[in-house]
Amino acid sequence: MVFRKAVLIIHGFAGGVYDEEPLQYELNHNWKLDVYNYTLPGHECNLTRDVTNAEWLKSVDEHIEFLINKGYHSIYVVGHSMGGILAAYAAVKYKEVKKAVLAAPAFQYLDEDSKLTDKFDTLIKKGPSIIKTYKGKEIISRMLKVSVPLLLEFAKLVENSQGLPSKLEKPVLIIQGTADDIVPQTSSEFVYDNVKGKKWLLYLDDVSHEIFHSSKSNVVNKEIEKFLLKRNYKEDKIRRL
Repeated sequence: MVFRKAVLIIHGFAGGVYDEEPLQYELNHNWKLDVYNYTLPGHECNLTRDVTNAEWLKSVDEHIEFLINKGYHSIYVVGHSMGGILAAYAAVKYKEVKKAVLAAPAFQYLDEDSKLTDKFDTLIKKGPSIIKTYKGKEIISRMLKVSVPLLLEFAKLVENSQGLPSKLEKPVLIIQGTADDIVPQTSSEFVYDNVKGKKWLLYLDDVSHEIFHSSKSNVVNKEIEKFLLKRNYKEDKIRRL
């Protein structure tokens, strides 16, 4: 029987395991935690291979079931952006998942109420500021690789997942940067308002979508570690860093 706890980190759309490397490095140094991550289907080397959102969900199932089969009875999930949706899915579906961290969970993205075509227009309009904020060359290379079918599958996943927060009864820590122009604050607030279990919402002042590569990444990583390992996490329900 495995007595250690497993952490599964799930990256976001058009991202990769490198996005959460600082968090993984921090958690790997705790002897109580075994940390796992993986690359989502369609994100292996580029973003041109078309996949369905069902494949992303299936990949979560495969990795959670792998951990269960290894003997882990306590699994924690950490999801960033689209990975936040996938982490919520895992927390709802599996009793072995005991806690979830949702960092800028993308239940809404760009303009909250706009149609998909309008979101693409918004992305184009916001392009210069996004490039400036998010390390221009990296973001440009990612955006150029994303196919339209892949974008549509992301949109379907978001649409089909709106009911997940209301089914989530595990302890949840939600983290949101106030300067995030990809996932709006209303997305994290939507999750917080609908989660049925214990929940905390942590705002990061002046932090963009790149939560784990921000000026506050070290304190965020420590906060996540504390949330995962403490039996009683007694911080204020809503607070700012």
